[in-house]
Parts: sequence; C-alpha cells; structure tokens
Amino acid sequence: MTPIRSIAAIVLVLAVAGASAQQPAPPAKPDTEAVVQRIAGLKKAAGAQWGDAVRFWCEAPRANRADDPVIEPTRIFDNVYAIGSTGTVAYVIQTSAGLIMIDALSPNELDSKLLPGFARLGLDPAQVKIILVAHGHADHFGGAGHFQQRFGSRVYVSPADWDLMETPARGRGPAPPAAAAPPKRDANLEEGSPITLGDVTVRAVAVPGHTPGSMGFIFPVMDRGQKHVAALFGGSWLTPGLLSDDAMGTFIGSVARFKEATRAAGVDTWLQNHPLMVPFQEWVGRLGGRSRTDPNPFVVGAASYQTFLDVLDGCSRVALERRRQ
Repeated sequence: MTPIRSIAAIVLVLAVAGASAQQPAPPAKPDTEAVVQRIAGLKKAAGAQWGDAVRFWCEAPRANRADDPVIEPTRIFDNVYAIGSTGTVAYVIQTSAGLIMIDALSPNELDSKLLPGFARLGLDPAQVKIILVAHGHADHFGGAGHFQQRFGSRVYVSPADWDLMETPARGRGPAPPAAAAPPKRDANLEEGSPITLGDVTVRAVAVPGHTPGSMGFIFPVMDRGQKHVAALFGGSWLTPGLLSDDAMGTFIGSVARFKEATRAAGVDTWLQNHPLMVPFQEWVGRLGGRSRTDPNPFVVGAASYQTFLDVLDGCSRVALERRRQ
C-alpha cells in the first residue's frame, strides 16, 4: 500500500471511529402495556393535585440544576421560611429558642442565595442553632460549615451520611469539589431521637436509598394560627439511572415506612427540598396575594399527602420495570 493510501486508510478508520463515537444513544424501548397501565392508574389516582408529580417522576424526571429559577425568599407558614430555587430549597423554622434550618443549599449558593435570603426575610443567621441535613450530598450541606464555624450552629446528619460526606467515594455520586468541604462531625440524626429546640420538635425518619443515611422529617407548622403537621421526604431520586436496582428496592421500602410514619402523625402539609415535581414558584407566588379565605397551597390534607407518596412509590416501580423490559 502506498503512503498516500495508508494515510487515506487511517483517515477513513478515524472518521468511522469518530462517527461511531458520536452516534446518539439508542432510543428507550417503548413502555410495556403493564407500565402504560400503571402510569394511567397513577394519573387517575393523583388527580389535579399531583398530576405534575406523576409527569415528573414517571415521564420526565430530571436533576436539579444551577439555572433553576430562584424563588423569592418567602414566609410560607407563620413559623417556616423557604430560601433557594425551584430545584433546591432550604427551610428555616422559627422556634421560641432560635432557628432550625433544614439543609443549607450548595456551597456556591451561600453568598448568592442563602445569606441574602436571611437578610430579605429579616432573619438573623446567628440565631440558627440547629441545621438538619437530609442527606450527605453537597447541595444539602454546602452552607452548613459556614454556619457551624461562624455562628456555632449544631449540624445534625445521620451516621451513615457523615461517613458519606467525609469519604464521598464510598457513596453514590461524584466526590464534592474542594469548595464543598463538609462541616465537622457534630451531632447524629437518628430515628427515635427527636430534635427539640424551644417549642418545636422535629421527628427524624430513616429513608435510605438515595444515600445510605437519607432522612425524612415530620414537624409542626402554624398557618394563620392553625396547627398543621408537615413532612419532608429528604432523599427522593430525580433521575431514573441514579440508583442501582438494589438501592431502588431499598428506596421503595423507605417510601412505605415513611407512609406509615406520616399517616400515624397526621401529616397534612407538603414540603420537599427538591420541589421539582410541583409548580413550586406558583405555590410561593400564591402566598403573596393570599386573601383571608384563600388556602395555603402547601396544606394539602392528610389523604392527599398519602397520595403524593403513592405517586413516588408508583413511579419508582415504573423506573424499575423499565430497566427489566
């Protein structure tokens, strides 16, 4: 073969290899009739309240992103505030002895969202006595170290997720960047050991699956002087390939346990740290123009909250069935 032909042959091989490398992933297989029927049943049961949640988890799940729209820092209950974006939210609970914060956003959102949110709401970050980290990923613990070092906030994480945060290669997902260094090991979140600050007690419920030590929370909220019980499932999956089959099985078991715990506690109020499955911006906006008779959109009712968890369970089963097609 002449040198020119050799070069041409190499170019052709490289071109073919490059074309192969750029081929799109094969399309997903069509849903089986069983999956189609399961989704249809979920949509019917979910109704208008949770139709968006079915569409999100069963049809178009996605991860939270840096460009998720920022929400106006908002007082969503008499004693609870929301700061963050439509993809990731930190909640601040007012108690008679200071503030409890659930999650602390990403490390790069401390100065751009979290602290400005405190200022906008007239809250003093130095009053954050306790931070509850729902699970050990950087978009939940990112700002916790600052509060711990600057204000002496006590940080609670499950033992398994303390390990995950400190040795992230052992857990699921990539290691956090250097800027996402976790807070120092402080206090443990454990089921059966409620966390009390002043007049508010938060009950932690273990919901492993998303991470080994993911936790859910149940706590009282006040809306215009009326008491309600809120719950936050702190380790929901957002992308279908995130969890292994075994982890998804664990997760489905955790949803069942959380259903039992929330039913027994009379939970009637919905909160999520990744609220992508509802029109969160709209819900927050409705609070701003709320009349004396308008309901709070986050107070969904006890039966409806259980339906939300049914959607999470059902779409998790759909994700597993699709893998086995």
